[in-house]
Amino acid sequence: MADYAIISVGGKQYRVREGDKLLVDRLSADEGKTFHPNLLFVGGDGKADLKPKAQVTAKVVGHVLGEKVQIGKYKAKKGYQRHAGHRSRLTEIEIQSIGAKSAASTEKKTESKPKASTTTKKKAES
Repeated sequence: MADYAIISVGGKQYRVREGDKLLVDRLSADEGKTFHPNLLFVGGDGKADLKPKAQVTAKVVGHVLGEKVQIGKYKAKKGYQRHAGHRSRLTEIEIQSIGAKSAASTEKKTESKPKASTTTKKKAES
């Protein structure tokens, strides 16, 4: 099992572990929904995987506003003063699991198994 992973969310990269909560740029997912961010790297126990076939599951905890950032402009002896500010719109996410096999690889395995034919059972009964 992987100790940590590096994921990409909103064009930024984050190093995460299971159970971590972090603030990322606002996502379009609703609160309480789970999603799978892009997985770039999985590491731990002295092993590293640059092309992992696993996936990371994250849950959207809520949408919040960041700290207020105030900006002031001033020019000495000119009487010029301007004030502005903003609060970033953020999403808090929680990492639920790292290393679960991706859905695409599990689908391929289930498709390759041959299904029992119902026609051979009917012929045997007749």
